[in-house]
Amino acid sequence: MRPLFFVVLSWIALPCFAVSLPSIDALLPEGHQLALSVVDPDTNQSTHTYSANKLLPPASTQKLVTALAATLLLPEHFRFTTQVATSGNDLVLHFSGDPTLTRDHLETLMATARQKGIRHIKGDLWIDNSSFAGYERAVGWPWDILGVCYSAPSSAIVLDRNCFQGSIYTERNGATRTFVPKHHPVKVTTNAVTVSADEQKRTHCELELYTSESNHYHLSGCLPYRKEPLPLKFALQDPSVYVKSVLRVILRNKGIKLSGKIRVGKPATREKLLVTHHSATRDILLTKMLKRSDNLIADNILKTLGKQTFRVPGTFQNGVAAVKRVLDEKAGIDLRQAVLVDGSGLSRNNRMTAKQLTEVLTFIYRNPQLGILKMLPVAGVDGTLRYRQSVRKSPIKGRLRAKTGTLFGSYNLAGLMETVNGKPLLVAQLVANYHVPESESNAPRGPSPISQFEYALYNALFKSDLTTR
Repeated sequence: MRPLFFVVLSWIALPCFAVSLPSIDALLPEGHQLALSVVDPDTNQSTHTYSANKLLPPASTQKLVTALAATLLLPEHFRFTTQVATSGNDLVLHFSGDPTLTRDHLETLMATARQKGIRHIKGDLWIDNSSFAGYERAVGWPWDILGVCYSAPSSAIVLDRNCFQGSIYTERNGATRTFVPKHHPVKVTTNAVTVSADEQKRTHCELELYTSESNHYHLSGCLPYRKEPLPLKFALQDPSVYVKSVLRVILRNKGIKLSGKIRVGKPATREKLLVTHHSATRDILLTKMLKRSDNLIADNILKTLGKQTFRVPGTFQNGVAAVKRVLDEKAGIDLRQAVLVDGSGLSRNNRMTAKQLTEVLTFIYRNPQLGILKMLPVAGVDGTLRYRQSVRKSPIKGRLRAKTGTLFGSYNLAGLMETVNGKPLLVAQLVANYHVPESESNAPRGPSPISQFEYALYNALFKSDLTTR
């Protein structure tokens, strides 16, 4: 890796002469892997390529694939639906995997059911989860992140994004305590200890989270003293248990008596529909998915694609099969070589090439009626590119629309940028095995190697100064 003073000088000199890709690549730490594909969409010719056929983790750039498949397979008016129906003496709540369903929506559904005469459920209340089947977490999701919000379970039963907020407080006496709003039917405990920052570093004692299927969370380890609480976002471990508890409160508050039990599944008898809640339409959901890099939306859309294609409950497996089929048949994009196991890119098992990503981008660019380009984050303006240090300022600000993708060791971008001459370029950047060596605490601070790399790359592309040698 080049010394910082050289990097700064190279940034200043960037507008003056051609910049070689190897010199930019050298800004990254030893041991990394880089794949790059830059395509002129007007001619469909590659302008720059480097290991473009190397399979690397796409991370959240994979959401471009999910978005394209969704626009090709689902109608524009598609919405997730949550319904309440009667079945004899039973009441049935049909979930469809709506990733945006909230407690307020559920309260409104039950209030409307009461207005339509449901004041006493003489039988059981069923929570129907049959829209999806199989795993709620894809193969390759690390066990150590399953308790945090961005890896919330991809289930048919969803409420409040299948996550909740809490916080942990440090105390002067060395103890810690937790806080979770009372309306969340979960249990969060702690025996973590409060230490000084020096003690934590010396003992290598970190804060650790342990979870159980009953939505019990336990914090252990060490946490440096803080004046303010540390905010935490927890992923539900069992959405059905959570929703059961929430429903009991809602029934009580709405004055609806339940004689039977709350069960997961659905009765075999005929039903009569009472009320339906609709999510936002397809493109609003996809925009939120791409702007915020929302994993739950991506994975529940993937399972929905599998359900609609094969007419069976949606799973990660049939969702991936549906994505590959629709992109092959309707876009001419062959992803047989790609390894896809979810829709979000969260799994460490996913593999794509930079070339495959630019093929997806090329189809999106040539079919503007799909509207996907307008859904992407804009550098320095919104979404996950609003604060990305390497591209948030002029001249790249506002000239790059791209999907980000970040996992442990992976830093990716894939999207459309405009050069100084107004020429469009499609860019897919995959950086894997990126690990910065530990440095001394008194070492001079500066931009991270990945920020240096991206700043140099996109400024060179912007000025048409990039050379492959």
